[in-house]
Amino acid sequence: MPQTHNTNRARLRDVLPNLYLGKWKPGPLNSMTDVPGVLVSTISAKTDQDTNAGVTVILPRKDWFQSSCLAGIFRFNGCGEMTGSHWIEETGLLTSPIVITGSTGVGDAYKGILEYACRHHCNDSGDMDLFIFPLVAETYDGYLYDDKRFAVTPEHVIKGIETASPGPVEEGNTGGGTGMICHRFKGGTGSSSRVVPGFHNQRSPKDYTVGVLVQANYGSKENLHIAGVPVGRLMMEQHGLARDDLSSNEPRKDGSIIVVIATDVPLSAIQLQRVAKRATVGLAKVGGYGANSSGDIFLAFSTAAEVPLETGAGGNADPMKPLPLSGQWIDDSTINGVFEAAADATEEAIYNALCMADTMQGYKGRTVQALDLEMLRKIMKGAMTKL
Repeated sequence: MPQTHNTNRARLRDVLPNLYLGKWKPGPLNSMTDVPGVLVSTISAKTDQDTNAGVTVILPRKDWFQSSCLAGIFRFNGCGEMTGSHWIEETGLLTSPIVITGSTGVGDAYKGILEYACRHHCNDSGDMDLFIFPLVAETYDGYLYDDKRFAVTPEHVIKGIETASPGPVEEGNTGGGTGMICHRFKGGTGSSSRVVPGFHNQRSPKDYTVGVLVQANYGSKENLHIAGVPVGRLMMEQHGLARDDLSSNEPRKDGSIIVVIATDVPLSAIQLQRVAKRATVGLAKVGGYGANSSGDIFLAFSTAAEVPLETGAGGNADPMKPLPLSGQWIDDSTINGVFEAAADATEEAIYNALCMADTMQGYKGRTVQALDLEMLRKIMKGAMTKL
């Protein structure tokens, strides 16, 4: 069942064109896919009102099955899952596509990555000659989705890998974000990017890109801030609400958010772990506090280095004879711009998820309203006038 989108929805920069969102300019698409070589797709598993589910697929590079990326992970709060994370912490290597989905879709998404690899990358003897740990992350979508339906299948992931593209990331009620809720408004998938001027190793000028994709499914309405303005609390006051208006009697897990940061900046695995931590800054600026039941897990990877992917048999390398690989990473004293870009792009990606998501009626007739963009304009205009 195709996902329809309200034409009245718009990204934050279109809603508030004069809003200051940091000193670094966005890339041409203001999307994760501004990072050269990174491909993204969003696949819906929606068949009726009760199956608000899907998958978001990120390919670090088109030939992900030949070359690994260096990567790092940070766990702000661990009430969630990201498969394959132990291997990244062990080696600093991302050896898989990245899939983000709902909590009950993790197993089938994991299987989907492996099925794709088996179909397309078996050797002449019929064995899969790849060494991969599928990376699947989740947030809980059981308020708007009857998760007992297990709507996500391996075929959704396979289709996502096959159709991933460098075009703009679809946002709002799309992919894994289809059934997600953010600050008690309809949330979901959001993306943004920043361009950071730097140098080649010969110190000739070069622009680098930091791109972020989020699956936003966390937070209370009263904590929502946009550019420092307590938008959520002000909206509650205008509606005469004393508390968030989702029924407290309905079962729902408070959380989570998955943040994926891609960049072409040459970074080591430790530096990427440090970049992943900066997603916390962007999350905090919007109003995320890392609640006890929230799974706030952040991944950063760099496309700059191409590390040969291990084969199942270890390839031609002798495991007892150390063999150097060439690689570069930036001087730590020059990394602050990357930190700022990661934080700012995370913040804006969450805003875009909120602004692009449509009101949704889902499982058991439960309805989650979209962020009121006209009210947002009025609140922000009033706040900016007072500054």
